[in-house]
Amino acid sequence: MPSITRRARLAALVAAPLLASALAACSTSDAATTAAPTTDANGNTTVVVADNTTTATRTEISVPTQQALHDALPAKVKERGTLVIGVGALPAGFPPLAYVGDDHTTLTGAEPDLGRLVAAALGLKPELQNSAWENMFVRLDSAQLDVGFSNITVTEERKQKYDFASYRDDNLAFAVRKDDPWTFDGDHRALAGKTVAVSSGTNQEKILLEWQKKLRAEGQDFEVRYYKDNNSTYLALASGRIDAYFGPNPSIAYQDQQSASTSAPTRTAGTYSGAGDSLQGLIAATTKKDSGLAQPVADAINVLIKDGQYAAWLKAYNLENEAVKTSEVNPPGLPLTNA
Repeated sequence: MPSITRRARLAALVAAPLLASALAACSTSDAATTAAPTTDANGNTTVVVADNTTTATRTEISVPTQQALHDALPAKVKERGTLVIGVGALPAGFPPLAYVGDDHTTLTGAEPDLGRLVAAALGLKPELQNSAWENMFVRLDSAQLDVGFSNITVTEERKQKYDFASYRDDNLAFAVRKDDPWTFDGDHRALAGKTVAVSSGTNQEKILLEWQKKLRAEGQDFEVRYYKDNNSTYLALASGRIDAYFGPNPSIAYQDQQSASTSAPTRTAGTYSGAGDSLQGLIAATTKKDSGLAQPVADAINVLIKDGQYAAWLKAYNLENEAVKTSEVNPPGLPLTNA
C-alpha cells in the first residue's frame, strides 16, 4: 500500500482537473453568457468550440448556412432569427459535456457547442439558457426553449412528450491505467478475476451486476467495489487497488484527456451501450412534440456529419468513440421497462 505522502500526491494529481472544473461550473447564471459566433458576407459562420477552457481542444469551425433548412423551419423561429437552446447543467455542470469555462462566464462543453453548430447551419443565432435539469424540461413543455442539448437519452417514455434528433451514442466505458493492456470487447468473461469500481444506484451498476451474475453461473467471478466519489475511484485505480472503473463514457474520456500529462494517466479500455446488449442507446436533441423542429435539427446535424464539422466537434472533446453515422428523428429508445 502506498505511503500517506504518496497517496496524498496521487489524490492531488487525480483530483485537480476535476475540482477546477467543478469550482468554475458553480458560478453560472440561468441566462448563460456564450461565445458569439461570427458570420461573414457569404453566410459562413465561425463557431469556436471549447472556448474559454483548457480542458478540451479549442477549435474554430466554419459552418455555411443551409438555406433550404432555414426555409423549412417553423415560421415563428424564422421570424425570431434565434434558436433558443436549453442546457440542464446547473448547479455544478458535467464536464466535458456542459460546464462554465475558465473565465467563469462562458457556457462551454460538447452539448452547448453542438447547439451553436446546429444553429449556424440553420442560419440562426444561438441563444443558450442554462438551468437545472428538471427546469429545462419544464421550459421545453412551455415552449420557452426550442430545443434541449443536454445529454438526453432517447427513451420510449420520453417519446410520448418529445421529438428527438439523435447525435451521439449513449455509451458506458471502462477506464484503466494507461499501461494496462486489458481491453473489453463486450464479452463479460473478460472481467473474470478483475476488481472493478462502479457508482452505486446507476445504470452501469445494474449492467455490471448482471455480468457478475452470469459469470458466477459459469463458475468464475470478479469483485465489485464502490467509492464515495470520482476522486477516490481514480486514486484507487492509480494505486492499483482496482483494475478498472465502469462509468459514463464522456466522463472517462474527459479523465483520459486531463490525466495525460500526470503521473497517473488513464485510457479507455472499451465501451458498451448504456441501453445494454439489446439496443444501442442514443443521445439526442430534444424538442416539444410536434413543434416542427426535430426534422430540421436532424437535417442540420446530418449536414455537419457529411461536411466534417461534426467530426471536428467530437475530436475537440475526445468523444470520437460516440460518433453516429446519421442523425435520426425519433429512433428506437430505451423501452418503457428500462426507461
